[in-house]
Amino acid sequence: MHIPVTLFRALLCAAFLSLLAGCVVYEPVAVSAPASFDRSWNAATGAMADQGVSITTQDRGAGIIRGARGSISIQASVRTLADGRVEVRFDQSGQTGSDPNLVHRISESYDRRMGR
Repeated sequence: MHIPVTLFRALLCAAFLSLLAGCVVYEPVAVSAPASFDRSWNAATGAMADQGVSITTQDRGAGIIRGARGSISIQASVRTLADGRVEVRFDQSGQTGSDPNLVHRISESYDRRMGR
């Protein structure tokens, strides 16, 4: 039995194309890793500065950043939890009535700096 060359080529091409149809290419997926202490510390300090807070104290060992803007005092607490996650907390005190949303804006700046 003799198969014509063009038919043979067509069958070979069809077999090759059917193999390619089984190949799948997946798009890369962004995986969010837990934030490091250093990255969180830098983002917290930067967020306070973004909102015009003058940093007065930075104690990395204690995880405390303190600053002030006018009569409002801001404190950031950065700590590593037992499961490896990093917790950042912002608190304000003083005459907060002059800018009641300051701590909220600092938190938003922090989220932006962390890519959230």
